[in-house]
Amino acid sequence: MSKIDYTDKEDFALKAEIKLYYDLHVPGEGARPLLIGLHGYGANKRQMMREARQMSPEDFAVASLQGFHQHMKEPKEVGGPLRFGFGWLTNYRPEESVALHQSALLDLIETLVSEGVADPSRVFLLGFSQSCALNFRFAFTHTKILRGVAGICGGLPGDWTTNESYAVTDASVLYLHGEADEFYPPARVADYGAQLKERAAEVEVKSYPEAGHEIVPAMREDVRAWLQNQD
Repeated sequence: MSKIDYTDKEDFALKAEIKLYYDLHVPGEGARPLLIGLHGYGANKRQMMREARQMSPEDFAVASLQGFHQHMKEPKEVGGPLRFGFGWLTNYRPEESVALHQSALLDLIETLVSEGVADPSRVFLLGFSQSCALNFRFAFTHTKILRGVAGICGGLPGDWTTNESYAVTDASVLYLHGEADEFYPPARVADYGAQLKERAAEVEVKSYPEAGHEIVPAMREDVRAWLQNQD
């Protein structure tokens, strides 16, 4: 067997296992509708659990998955006592982050279904900001997994028109955005509804005149109403 020449070669890779953390709220016995919430860049699972609990109907189980890219935060940065934040995607080999995100969601759903917590026919996905496009990637790649997907103040996948793995889904789509959002202003998201309708039969888009890049009370109420109607 010939030896590998390691001289001046780069980008070798080792496989490593990491732990992905999530919080879980289960309101009672038996399999029930499941809402999985994913936070935005710099936040954490606790923050998204608070938001998701306010949006979910009382009979829903709620899971909040934490991003796998950790970074330090300034001590005085707004966001509570935690001095670390989490994200889902980096510029370096982003396809690996996308694959990890999708694998994590599939594993989480399988775990909660097998444990009798979640009804596999009533799984919903919620994302804010950075996680929004990743969730759309998941919904239009794994087209039979979700009952619905809701995105708030985020974007569509950058490869929306070029990635052949995206397909038509029966999942319902809800997209909410603030008209004062500095990252996703009205001009940027104006055609999101039309693009989403290319691959989803049921799409609802709502805008909020006074909202910036944030989740406002009216959004929480509308997500809850949408979940109740879908369930």
